[in-house]
Amino acid sequence: MITISLCMIVKNEEDVLERCLSSVKNIVDEINIIDTGSIDKTKEIAAQYTDRIFDFEWIDDFSAARNFSFKQATKDYILWLDADDILLEKDQDKLIQLKKESNPSFDAVLMDYHLSFDENENVTFSVKRHRLLKRERQFRWIGAVHEYVAVNGQIIDSDIAVTHHSLHHDSDRNLRIYEKRLAQEESFSPRDLFYFANELTDHHMYERAVFFYEKFLATEQGWIEDNIAACGKLASCYSELDQPEKELESILRSFRYDRPRPELCCKLGYHFLQKGEIHTAVFWYELATQPNQSQMGFVNTAYHTWLPHIQLCVCFDRLGDYVAAYHHNQIAEKYRPTDPNVLHNKRYLEPIIQQLKRNKQVNDNEETPSE
Repeated sequence: MITISLCMIVKNEEDVLERCLSSVKNIVDEINIIDTGSIDKTKEIAAQYTDRIFDFEWIDDFSAARNFSFKQATKDYILWLDADDILLEKDQDKLIQLKKESNPSFDAVLMDYHLSFDENENVTFSVKRHRLLKRERQFRWIGAVHEYVAVNGQIIDSDIAVTHHSLHHDSDRNLRIYEKRLAQEESFSPRDLFYFANELTDHHMYERAVFFYEKFLATEQGWIEDNIAACGKLASCYSELDQPEKELESILRSFRYDRPRPELCCKLGYHFLQKGEIHTAVFWYELATQPNQSQMGFVNTAYHTWLPHIQLCVCFDRLGDYVAAYHHNQIAEKYRPTDPNVLHNKRYLEPIIQQLKRNKQVNDNEETPSE
């Protein structure tokens, strides 16, 4: 059995901290709270769960704060969470089981990070994170913003999930930090260039975003998943800038790095659907539905589940293949049973399918030889 230190950095988290700590208090052996300048009841709430509360002066550097938090840990492994994260009951059980059955031989545990959900509570956006880290390995965080922990060694890929349920978020915070660093003429790593471009995209600064995505890709030092994502983001920027040919070039550029990702297949499908090249659109949408190897980057589940099927419904309807259109709409319905588009397609297609069945029955009867 292993022991676990929880390490968290917090600031003004009175609305969510208790929810987070309650979900792990019976699992971890130690709770370390690093406060970076709260002026609300964050510390009072934390004190209900631990006396290991430390102050850290905020210097616009998430890695510095997280590395300080890791130094406070005393147990075999470190679990890190943000205040608006929780472990659902099923994931609490899985982590308890892992804790009981494990010995301190592995270096880290990968866990899913569920970031967003649809109206039926299905996960729509997720990514893998190294969540449980062996303390004696002294793994370090890197990057002032969108920080990551550099991990190697024996890694367990688990199906335990951390669930993100944010109640509030300063959407300009990361952009401010990047702009400040840029104004101070700090050198940006390839990862910094990529995430700065993402922030610019999120703030609708598409031309600047294109510049920094191109600068990132030109380094040829990016992580493969970031390279592919940058191509997809470039395509989105060019779409917003009404430059469809550059949008297409950006999507195809992603194939330099690895096999086509479902999201980019769907983008290609839509491109050809808009051009009226339906058979080509069908090819790309069908490819998006094919099983893919697990990937470490961000995954939007829509692009390999319901979305390509609802688009295939549209494609086959335009080709006059109503049976195939109905089939794909049924698949989409399994994922999104209350989606207005799915329900509209169902109402539209069911009478056509029924008529086709009646016509087939008539034809079958006419072909039956009489005695």
